[in-house]
Amino acid sequence: MTDAAVIVESFLTLLEHGEAEAACELLAPDVEWRNTGMPTFRGHKVRGMLRDMERRSIGFRVDMHHIAANGPIVLTDRIDYLSYKRWESAFWVCGTFEVRDGLITLWDDHFSMGNLLAGSIRGLLGMRRA
Repeated sequence: MTDAAVIVESFLTLLEHGEAEAACELLAPDVEWRNTGMPTFRGHKVRGMLRDMERRSIGFRVDMHHIAANGPIVLTDRIDYLSYKRWESAFWVCGTFEVRDGLITLWDDHFSMGNLLAGSIRGLLGMRRA
């Protein structure tokens, strides 16, 4: 893997392990975080959101299917999981990251809102069975 891919994979792994502060150290000061159908967040807002997820005990994990890099651009094909207490949602994500000078400057996740909604409903139904 290229250095850029290692940085992205490290970032996602740190988030998985609930280490938001360490993950934030891999973000450029003016990082831009885009998500399908949601507002774009920049800089300190991104760090604040990641720290807030950790503070609220919102879990995050990733099943990485593919990761590829071409210079500073890293593409990921993965399943993301968001969880809170007994609820968990799983949904497919295609991510584009840009890494400059060892820091992530762009984090752009694409996903289907329908897939996210279906994963959330499956999570709710799973809570009833548990």
